[in-house]
Amino acid sequence: MEQRKLGLTGPTVSSLGLGCMAMSDAYGPSDRGESIATIHAALDAGITLLDTGDFYAMGHNEMLIREALKDVSREKVRISVKFGALRGPAGDFIGMDCRPAATKNFLAYSLQRLGTDHVDIYRPARLDPNVPIEETVGGLADLVKAGYVRHIGLSEVGSDTIRRAHAVHPIADLQIEYSLIERGIERDILKTCRELGIGITAYGVLARGLISGHWSKDSGKAGKDYRLMTPRFQGANLDANLALVESLRTIANEVGATPAQVAIAWVAAQGPEIVPLVGARTRNRLAEALGTTKVTLTQAHLTALGKAFPPDVASGTRYAAEQMAHLDSEKPATR
Repeated sequence: MEQRKLGLTGPTVSSLGLGCMAMSDAYGPSDRGESIATIHAALDAGITLLDTGDFYAMGHNEMLIREALKDVSREKVRISVKFGALRGPAGDFIGMDCRPAATKNFLAYSLQRLGTDHVDIYRPARLDPNVPIEETVGGLADLVKAGYVRHIGLSEVGSDTIRRAHAVHPIADLQIEYSLIERGIERDILKTCRELGIGITAYGVLARGLISGHWSKDSGKAGKDYRLMTPRFQGANLDANLALVESLRTIANEVGATPAQVAIAWVAAQGPEIVPLVGARTRNRLAEALGTTKVTLTQAHLTALGKAFPPDVASGTRYAAEQMAHLDSEKPATR
């Protein structure tokens, strides 16, 4: 598999990464054995980047990854972990804590759950409004010096915050949503990252399955699937967004690929510093995503996709209003 370097200072990883969140509690029922088999299949196919968060099912996701990697050489895998999100006993999100002392505590628990002595990329899941980013990154820099963290990343922050963080310690990559129907990064954040030599790990490349070609109005009804609580998956918004998939399907047929493969390939084609994260939780979905590496999009295809999916084409916001308020990445840059 093609390798891509995350920024000037980050690690070299596979051109596709595996996002493991859906293997726990977010998208309804999942099968532990199938999840582990999917991680193994990803590693066998050459994927080296696994992405998780310590708050994914309150540590369940990290322990799942530990089980999957118990017979795998640690040096063959790059583990990216998000931290800082606080959850209550009922699973509700109750805030952020990115103080250096809290960060050390979170990392200690993650190392134990993952069964490792270091995390390759460690990043706050969101900007903590009560802690200056310089303070958070300064604490992370101490963990890098101590050898517990290899690289520092960020997640869903805007250009101003990126610059302030990068001035304290080199940032390897920014994790942020990027897809055919979510192109907000193109306003200024992508330019800022390129200027500073910061890589991009793009999540939501299939808009949480919405543009995969597999989602329908009846999907997600089995078990608790948080996607059904987000605006893009509701009512008239869902109808409009699913209609967009038909344009994608037409181009996919021309390319000889699936809509999901074309959507992932489009993100990968936006720059060599961008690594799409695919959220496959079954071997079948992983196999489809891996087929992306054989998809070639010509300039004509890219132009057609750009016209079919202009910026702001999606109906509804990507998160509910309360969650959108916590996205520093949605705030306009001041320079």
